Amino acid sequence: MSSSNIQTIFRNEILLIAFITWAIAQAVKPFIGYLITRTFDWRMFFSTGGMPSSHATLVTSVAIGVGLIVGWATPLFAVAAVLAVVVIYDAAGVRRQAGIHAQTINVLVQEVLQGHPISETQLREVLGHTPIEVFGGVLWGSIATFTLWYVWR
Repeated sequence: MSSSNIQTIFRNEILLIAFITWAIAQAVKPFIGYLITRTFDWRMFFSTGGMPSSHATLVTSVAIGVGLIVGWATPLFAVAAVLAVVVIYDAAGVRRQAGIHAQTINVLVQEVLQGHPISETQLREVLGHTPIEVFGGVLWGSIATFTLWYVWR
């Protein structure tokens, strides 16, 4: 890949705006987590789950960026929108259920091993998002993308 191709990537407005909105969404997670739990956890910056959904933020931003640049009635926007819906559904549905299953399995393991000095690895429980976290991600992705788009121009 030539250096001119790399420079072109860094001038891609959709990509830049999407990653800025994603980074901000990730950065606020520890602070929103603190407001909810009164416990500050920096690991939330690097983890999945939490408010807002950075998955929903990222794909919403990309879809809106495509709509703004190439138009809302184009096949490219349709592809971006459909992929966004699939990712959002997965974040709120499949991954959330996997997290709930992990919680249940961890409780079962604790009950079975209670009193035994056996070391076990717990499953990650925060995999997906609640519907409000997904809504927060979609809302933030929309607001931030439109704002950055019009400030950028």
